Amino acid sequence: MVQKKQYVTIKGTKDGLIFLLDDSCSYESLLEELIEKLSSKHYQQSEGPDVLVKVDIGYRFLQEHQQAELENIITEGRNLAVDHFESRVLSKEESERLRQEAQTVTLIRIVRSGQVLHVNGDVLLIGDVNPGGTLIANGNIYVMGALRGIAHAGFEGNEKAVISASLLAPAQLRIADEIKQFDTEERTEQMMASAFLTEQKAFKIGRVQQLVQSHPELAKNEAQLQV
Repeated sequence: MVQKKQYVTIKGTKDGLIFLLDDSCSYESLLEELIEKLSSKHYQQSEGPDVLVKVDIGYRFLQEHQQAELENIITEGRNLAVDHFESRVLSKEESERLRQEAQTVTLIRIVRSGQVLHVNGDVLLIGDVNPGGTLIANGNIYVMGALRGIAHAGFEGNEKAVISASLLAPAQLRIADEIKQFDTEERTEQMMASAFLTEQKAFKIGRVQQLVQSHPELAKNEAQLQV
């Protein structure tokens, strides 16, 4: 006898329940099995507190009315409360944001004192960041010139972001939420230098060659090169 494939899997966690809903079956088949499983006395209304439910819908796209229908089936007459729906389907807005964060923006200019330049993704600046100028990027910062102002990489919390410059003599470096201020007496000029955060969230500054060991993912396209 062939065992019928299960479209709904319910698992318990320390925070409540996870409903794993198969994303390869029809929506109607999913509803049918969900209603059948929740008809068990185990899920009937009781005097206890509500149990939080995370609904994992995988790669299935749900219309708003379908999501509302699923939530109603799960909660009606039961001590269950849907905490959130988890989906692996990207919206157009999320897809565009990820595309921007993955791109490298190349600029040829000088960031002068008082100017603030903000870039989505990585930035390659062919020029200088003068004292009093600020360069901000969601990703990595590469300056083909002198970095004497402020550079803030990983603006939205990316602690793996790096800052590199042909001449590194900054007033301040920031990576994610970490800040390193440079006093006038310690602001030495370093050629072909980079900065990144260690696992202890301390700044490490040295030659750009150190990135080969600390950030090998930066060379992700290297394997595509033909020698």
